[in-house]
Amino acid sequence: MAEHDRLVCRTVGGTGRPSARRTAHGAFLSHLILCPPLSAVSRAGGYIAFDYPWMLGAGQLRVVDPAAEMGIDLGTAALIEEAIALGYAAGSARQAMNWTVSRIALHTGLSRAEDITEEHIAGALEAVRLFSEREDLRRFYPSVQNYRDNASKQWVTHLHQLQVVLFHRGQVATQPRKLMLSWKPPMELPPRMLATAQKWLAARKLTDAPSTVDKLELAVRVFGNWLGENHPEITTFADVTRDHCLGWIGHIAEAPTERTGKPLGVMSRIQRISGLSQFFRDTAIWQYADVPGYTLIGAGDAPKFPQKVPRFIPDHELDKLMPVIDAIACPFQRAALLVARWSGARRTEIQRLPVDCLDRYPDGTPRLRLSGRKTYKERVVPLHEDAAEALQKVIDLRRHAPERPFTDERTGEEIRYLFMSHGKLLSTYYLFETSIQDACKAVGLVRPGGRDGAGRGTVSAHRFRHTVGTQLAERGAKLHTIMKVLGHTSVSMALVYAQVSDQEVLRDYRAVLGPGATIAGPAAAELRTGALPDTSIDWLKTNFFKTELELGRCLRLPAEGPCECDLYLTCAKFVTTPEYAPRLRARREVEQTLARDAAERGWDREVERHRCTSDRIDKLLADLGQPAHPDEKAEVSSA
Repeated sequence: MAEHDRLVCRTVGGTGRPSARRTAHGAFLSHLILCPPLSAVSRAGGYIAFDYPWMLGAGQLRVVDPAAEMGIDLGTAALIEEAIALGYAAGSARQAMNWTVSRIALHTGLSRAEDITEEHIAGALEAVRLFSEREDLRRFYPSVQNYRDNASKQWVTHLHQLQVVLFHRGQVATQPRKLMLSWKPPMELPPRMLATAQKWLAARKLTDAPSTVDKLELAVRVFGNWLGENHPEITTFADVTRDHCLGWIGHIAEAPTERTGKPLGVMSRIQRISGLSQFFRDTAIWQYADVPGYTLIGAGDAPKFPQKVPRFIPDHELDKLMPVIDAIACPFQRAALLVARWSGARRTEIQRLPVDCLDRYPDGTPRLRLSGRKTYKERVVPLHEDAAEALQKVIDLRRHAPERPFTDERTGEEIRYLFMSHGKLLSTYYLFETSIQDACKAVGLVRPGGRDGAGRGTVSAHRFRHTVGTQLAERGAKLHTIMKVLGHTSVSMALVYAQVSDQEVLRDYRAVLGPGATIAGPAAAELRTGALPDTSIDWLKTNFFKTELELGRCLRLPAEGPCECDLYLTCAKFVTTPEYAPRLRARREVEQTLARDAAERGWDREVERHRCTSDRIDKLLADLGQPAHPDEKAEVSSA
């Protein structure tokens, strides 16, 4: 910045107290930009234009009031009124509109807010980002981080508020979505590699969500950075080999990251490797130049991610949480959490509920319509009356809202969303994370950690979804019902909830290893007499379901080696329980049918084999006190 500019900066804006001299200079500068000047005329139409770095360094610039004194209406008063109607505080709206309109006017020469476009807002945002890269930034702020954490966030908020108001008055087309500036540097690759990467990312933007494209860009970026450091001779992706990719995979598994000082986690590495694999796959299919033309790495090169059982919320924790959730003051947060609890919907599906999302089945049961953000499939699910009541209160609040409808980026449909405030969608962080964390801390469901050291809640909003799925499975819901309610597209996803629940595990375990259990088979005596040591019992606990056979269970221990026989009915490690009686009787019928068939054919040895198996089953049923035929009365076992 030139000495003259800094002098004017200190005089007009500065950071000191307002002065008559500063106000006079502000009026003079306003006159220069808004009216044809007498001397300082630029080549572009007769007006001078102040650059953004000068205005961002100046701090305060008083433009609106001096302009009004000269009969120039910038239109900020109308913007402020519209912002207040959308829910913004009067002071916040006044500061945002005066700050943004003044600087855009001084930079572009516009004299009316009605002429501001998206390009003007985007230009101001880019100037705010680039200001942090100036070498003389420390003349105005203690550090780059101080600027990014304070001034830049405030200015981005002002510009975002202007965009919200202009969108709802129909002046700009882009739907308001506040995003803090990204401070990551531009992608640095050799020219031919950069052109290929940018071409691929542009193609992916046509079909993928912005968050997906960001992850893909990150994968190519970090791979390119690694190549530049370790193989600077490579200037085109066509020279990249599988060995290069494997070297990079090993690097990200071991190298500490700048943020945490630790290597990337498993999921982050999977995302990076998957993104690079997609790059090579897509560019090969689309026949790009300067690429290998085939996939160098695949899913098998990524680390395996352990599949965990969904963590549902136990009943005793639900009993603590739900009264606190019912008492949440904010109707938006309360409705969002209750819908999550009783519908099993994803958080983004709840966030984007339309105003007309609720109706009722013919019998009066509430019915919720979900957009299916992740699966692209709309669905309708029943809803608990408590959630429907909370949702209806929000619907009544929002029924006559003044906002302009949003256009769904996936369907193109015009939608009036339910969970909106200040002219934009409420974030999932506000709707779910903050409220559930407060509820957990209120009832003591916390674990060590958290930003303030006060602990972090053990329950997340997503666990409500797992709870609904688990409860449906435990109470006998059909697999199709679980898929329908949770919005699953494949049976394998719903089967996770159809696994045996903890209570069923406990019941089945006690049937074999519990005291006084009714069991039959060669290993029954060992269990009754306590011949098995504690280490063997511990192994059986953890591997219980892996030992199930057709008609019972195998208690063979690891020290005895693998089982080599199929004759488990007579195996010394076989036990069975009354729960298997129907299967035993069915197998007995099969063996007797096969014995009769063998007798008709004259196969004496086969007759003997099937009859022996049938007799063995009769003995097991007798030991269990179960009848050989289902219509016979069971006898009490003496075991």
